[in-house]
Amino acid sequence: MSSTNNATATVNGGISFWYADDGIPLAREPLAGDASADVVIVGGGYTGLWTAYYLKKAAPFLRITVLEQKFCGYGASGRNGGWLYNGIAGRDRYAKLHGHEAAVRLQQAMNATVSEVIDVARTEAIDADIHHGGVLEIAYTPAQLARLKSFHAAELSYGEKDRTLHGARETADRVRVAGAVGSTWTPHGARLHPVKLLKGLARAVEALGVTIHESTPVTEIRPKHAHTPYGTVRAPYILRCTEGFTASLKGQRRTWLPMNSSMIATAPLTAAQWESIGWEGRETLGDMAHAYMYAQRTADDRITLGGRGYPYRYGSKADNDGRTQPATVEALRDILTRFFPQLTGVPVAHAWSGVLGVPRDWCATVTLDRSTGIGWAGGYVGSGVATANLAARTLRDLVQQDSGQSGPTDLTALPWVNHKVRKWEPEPFRWLGVHGMYATYNAADRRELTTPTAQSSRLAQAADKLAGRH
Repeated sequence: MSSTNNATATVNGGISFWYADDGIPLAREPLAGDASADVVIVGGGYTGLWTAYYLKKAAPFLRITVLEQKFCGYGASGRNGGWLYNGIAGRDRYAKLHGHEAAVRLQQAMNATVSEVIDVARTEAIDADIHHGGVLEIAYTPAQLARLKSFHAAELSYGEKDRTLHGARETADRVRVAGAVGSTWTPHGARLHPVKLLKGLARAVEALGVTIHESTPVTEIRPKHAHTPYGTVRAPYILRCTEGFTASLKGQRRTWLPMNSSMIATAPLTAAQWESIGWEGRETLGDMAHAYMYAQRTADDRITLGGRGYPYRYGSKADNDGRTQPATVEALRDILTRFFPQLTGVPVAHAWSGVLGVPRDWCATVTLDRSTGIGWAGGYVGSGVATANLAARTLRDLVQQDSGQSGPTDLTALPWVNHKVRKWEPEPFRWLGVHGMYATYNAADRRELTTPTAQSSRLAQAADKLAGRH
């Protein structure tokens, strides 16, 4: 498609801007036939590769095989917004189920995970354009400001002692978002290039002796068996790390919903444009809208910005190459120019989409079924860049505990371990519910933009109930 504001063409799809920037990797060999291993990991994204990394580091003798249907990082790991931050899906629900202190321990583990990823990248010489500038979340309506203050107070209650709250002037000192009335900042976040991190992690995993087979879709997981069109790999442990692509596995259609999220990347901005915006700290940037946005200032001085757009494809289908509806591209462009009116007419260089995994109760989980040896991690609801690392270390501990190599650990005692959740509704109710939910969230955001009240729209409360978030 072409930009409507200028003559510069917008690349639409092609996986993501991150791959256009850093290149599609050379293909690894597919599985050659039946094989065996000690651990089979299904999925070559962040969760699968981090799990392979930590397991192999802890037990070098393990024969670990990763099976990836396309190529490593084809899914959300190569398409996300590059937010390495401490958000985790389901924390409030875990507080209700297991007590506030258990949820605090989960949050503290997430806070530490940001530094863990940065440290491993440094140790493994992975240059992923990481900038540890924290996370800045802003409000630009009275209703958003009220939610922002409640959110800030909640984060403090979960042990974030280094989080700060800012008014309009202090917010503008960080980044000049038009109409911003307040913000909250945490140091537990960093900007990164998702594909550079993914490629470096895959190289580190292979250097440790892990076998990776690409172009090898797993069609069915059974105890001690991972079935593919090229053969079956047998192992005592089969770990499912497929996030938004879980629905493609036999029997998993309604396990996690593949929610669609879309992004745009601008052309590089000029020095004068950056002077008008600020953003010298290169914090990751979000807002308090119900259908929220997320953005970063890239290493080459672009802005990448994402949001929901078309939220879900009927029958839990996933896209092929990231192509995004033109209306979604324009909606994201509108958010960009609402935040920074001086960027009206700036070319959108790339647009793309991807799917993320959403459980029915919106809670991220890590599980190992000791009776079958089947484990899984995911349901990150868009917060997977850091959460995948914590999940992988937890899977490592669960496997080692089950195999007698270690006892319980602080990670295996976290409240998201072995959490059970019901399946999503069958179609067409799944499609109707998700589209109805986001139509309501968007309507709530429009109403709050035009109605100067500190009260959140009741439409959003109705959408929360429909979603099952509370």
